[in-house]
Amino acid sequence: MAAIKKVVLAYSGGLDTSVILKWLQDTYGCEVVTFTADIGQGEEIEVAREKAHRFGAKKVYIEDLKEEFVRDFVFPMFRANTLYEGEYLLGTAIARPLIVKRLIEIVTETGADAIAHGATGKGNDQVRFELGAYALKPDIHVIAPWREWDLTSRQKLLAYAQEHGIPVEKKRGTESPYSMDATLLHVSYEGGVLEDPWIEPDDGMWSRTVSPETAPDDTTYIELTFERGNAVALNGASMTSASLLTALNDLAGRNGIGRIDIVENRYVGMKSRGCYETPGGTILLKAHRAIESITLDREVMHLKDELMPRYASLIYNGYWWSPERKILQLAIDASQEYVNGHVRLKLYKGNTMVVGRRSEKDSLFDADVVTFEEDAGAYDQRDADGFIKLNALRMRLAARKQRH
Repeated sequence: MAAIKKVVLAYSGGLDTSVILKWLQDTYGCEVVTFTADIGQGEEIEVAREKAHRFGAKKVYIEDLKEEFVRDFVFPMFRANTLYEGEYLLGTAIARPLIVKRLIEIVTETGADAIAHGATGKGNDQVRFELGAYALKPDIHVIAPWREWDLTSRQKLLAYAQEHGIPVEKKRGTESPYSMDATLLHVSYEGGVLEDPWIEPDDGMWSRTVSPETAPDDTTYIELTFERGNAVALNGASMTSASLLTALNDLAGRNGIGRIDIVENRYVGMKSRGCYETPGGTILLKAHRAIESITLDREVMHLKDELMPRYASLIYNGYWWSPERKILQLAIDASQEYVNGHVRLKLYKGNTMVVGRRSEKDSLFDADVVTFEEDAGAYDQRDADGFIKLNALRMRLAARKQRH
């Protein structure tokens, strides 16, 4: 294999990737280009620029990708009502295909030979980064330091950092007891005491939501407007995708909405306990299902629900750029042509309740048909007799056979 001359590193500026930046230069004798994506993690990412330059990066990319993240990745996922294993809204998984897409673009722009990431050898992210990279650039070389080096513990990383003069920032004066990942869609917490699935997380862990117990006693009413399955306005005010999700995060967070505590099945084979805050996404999922309930044909809705678990697994396992995910997306998006209208919701102490839904042009709900009052001939109840008997025929035949 040809020598590695230049590497594009997915760089956060934290301990792991700061050590990797130095380690790549020492181990491969190569130039390193860093890429830091602002996808709404809520941290001051500009500090990564100075730090990357100081420790040898030849070029530093820092880019605001929040709008692209929500518009082109989060919203397509929500059009499918996506939940992994019935609960997880995939806030980390859905960010990885965007990051890897930009990594590969920078490889082309800079003439680099390889990409590198800081995902560990036990997690899902290594799979997501690398499957995406190979799908977008089949011959790319991927460097995964956690699968190569002997820095196999936090203590060894800290010792390496100290030896090479790499500063280790400590937030709020203390070391976080959790492994955390944040995007505009969510914050995840793993590790530490959470490795025992019996222990309840401390309430001070959560960063985007108040506890339901301390949320306001007054209800908050909101209205979301949908066009072709996407939320486009909040309380009548049109917004970009990222600004709308930001506003929903604030509203939901103040009302204690969006916390979950789950044990999930990682793609690499182990079970993992994770706690997630997805405040705005929790509202979006509820609202999207509500507008679909009056605008989607019954069989289309049921088919979408059958496809969703497969679609969720594709995202969770790192197959966003696969042909099967793209085909599923085409079907999902085709179903959204008439998903237009308004949903009114009530937010209260951790709960999101749909209290109204309407669509001026595309509603399939017909009060004249469903009414318990006189329906003026819209539905002949006598027709139900034959309908029921035809659907019962196979069961009646089987029951008769069983008696003899």
